[in-house]
Amino acid sequence: MFNKYKHISMKKISTILILSLFSFSAFAQIPKLPQLTSYGFRLGLTASPTIGWVKPEQGKSDGIALGFSYGLMGDFNFAPNYSFSTALTITTMNGKSTEVDPTYIKSLDLAANKSIPVAYDLKYKVQYLELPLTIKLKTVKDNGRRYYGQFGLSNSFLLSAKQDAVSSTAQLDNVKISDYTKFYRAGLIIGGGGEFDISANTSFVAGLTFNNGFTNITTDKNRDVRNHYLALNFGVFF
Repeated sequence: MFNKYKHISMKKISTILILSLFSFSAFAQIPKLPQLTSYGFRLGLTASPTIGWVKPEQGKSDGIALGFSYGLMGDFNFAPNYSFSTALTITTMNGKSTEVDPTYIKSLDLAANKSIPVAYDLKYKVQYLELPLTIKLKTVKDNGRRYYGQFGLSNSFLLSAKQDAVSSTAQLDNVKISDYTKFYRAGLIIGGGGEFDISANTSFVAGLTFNNGFTNITTDKNRDVRNHYLALNFGVFF
């Protein structure tokens, strides 16, 4: 009796093993669908020349000035065509303006008449640590290329601030104005560009972003100054 049941059990086990092997073999022969994207985290390096300008309420913009941004960038892919994108960069935001009686600058201008308003041609040289929080909307990859649009919030934390000032009575260079510049700056980011595969795990990124500052950067209660920039973005994801 025991041998009879043992023989039946062995036949069942053998049948299950044979069917499993056939199933696995058939599944292995099914062609794989093309992969639309790689989910997960991607890290890369970025470098961006910038064109900056300032807009004072109590004065006027007086031209653009070049700057530079560099650091790390990262994409968190949470859907085939969507990514949460951030970075950690050192960014210089420069710009030129003409303003009347900026408090700290005029206090250093010993030849100025304190009772008469004085117009100063200023050049802002402000450096921030930037931590943007944005969303990327991407096209489906085609022949190693895909394109994206980007939108989100710029968070900038002051590292240093200097200013050149010229008036009819003074010429001041690299005046430190960190104590008169707010620590935090917020802005709105909008941009777009493309990613181009170099190898299986490496891609080159190129794009353009507009960073529109919407907070006052000066601590002077009598002044309101906002800075903005365009960046030509280059980077490599690894």
